[in-house]
Amino acid sequence: MTFLKKIPKKLIFPTFILISIGCGLIAYIFYASRASSYLSDDPKACINCHIMTPYYQSWQHSSHGRVTNCNDCHVPHNNVVSKYAFKAKDGLYHATIFTLDKQPQVIRPREGSYEVIMDNCIRCHTELNTTMVSTGTIDYNHAQMGDGKACWDCHREVPHTKNININSAPHAIVPYPPSPVPDWLMRMTENEKPNNK
Repeated sequence: MTFLKKIPKKLIFPTFILISIGCGLIAYIFYASRASSYLSDDPKACINCHIMTPYYQSWQHSSHGRVTNCNDCHVPHNNVVSKYAFKAKDGLYHATIFTLDKQPQVIRPREGSYEVIMDNCIRCHTELNTTMVSTGTIDYNHAQMGDGKACWDCHREVPHTKNININSAPHAIVPYPPSPVPDWLMRMTENEKPNNK
């Protein structure tokens, strides 16, 4: 506790109060944002942000919705470290854009995501591309150089459709994320509602 010796005695208590408040705010933000849900592969984590509901709905009603989850397509699968590093980088970017209300009307993957998505197309459909139709596979870099096409150049409706945007499904039926309001507080506010007699 040598750092306490450097703080004047009259500032020790206020410093601990400020640190406690800061830790409490961080814990509350972590809880209210359901941050732990992003460690899972549950697609419902994506709809913690309401702007993702049309994308969730279009995936859910696609053929991919029966056999994949969002992470199957949108994060790398070469190792656990790159998977969670990519999720963290993308998640922090998405959280920042959403918090600042700077999301575009049409949400599209960022440049770094296209390669990941195409690698995952190839990973899942290797047998189809090499055995059944004998077209072989190219990666995203080849498509960028003009040596072929990216998967979505032909498969434009898979899985989200090309016309999907924030307003394309304003009444999308998706599961609501659980409320961050604790049960005891919900009960307390229910008891305080005025009776409309």
